Amino acid sequence: MPPKRKVAKEDIADAAINIVRESGASALNARAVATKLGVSTQPIFSHYETMEMLKRDVIRFAHEIYQSYLEQDMKSGEFPPYKASGMAYIRFAKEEKELFKLLFMRDRSGEEISDNFDEVRPIIQIIQKNTGLSEQDASLFHLEMWAYVHGIATMTATSYLELEKETISRMLTDAYMGMKERYCGKDE
Repeated sequence: MPPKRKVAKEDIADAAINIVRESGASALNARAVATKLGVSTQPIFSHYETMEMLKRDVIRFAHEIYQSYLEQDMKSGEFPPYKASGMAYIRFAKEEKELFKLLFMRDRSGEEISDNFDEVRPIIQIIQKNTGLSEQDASLFHLEMWAYVHGIATMTATSYLELEKETISRMLTDAYMGMKERYCGKDE
């Protein structure tokens, strides 16, 4: 009998992420991961008690991938930081459609939704710096802009729209300037 192949927890998570990337979250199950790794399901359950635990890791890793898009675009200098965050969100939806759907288009009715204000605080602070708005108004400004950006990203992730980067950039500028005028009044 051949020796059992050792499978690291990271290999399992990588295989699971790739299954979601290729076939969507609904394709993620122990058998699919085992097949991808060329092993039985036993190594999966030696690292993860349940598939739910593996799915939580996949969501966490997908979030890390999204964060890398955000950091890369915000540091690139191609766009002002706030606009870059929206452009990164849409680029992630375009390039990582299934991971985007997993993170931002899944049913959350059974989940405990945590307040992730600490995660968006730097974005809110950028808005405050650019507009002079209070934290509360900057938060609402961001929520309204994010709903707009999310709409573009969703249409991109579902292949409803295929917009050029320049068009997306213009749309975000138009929405931002309109919101800024509404919140702050006309620029002098």
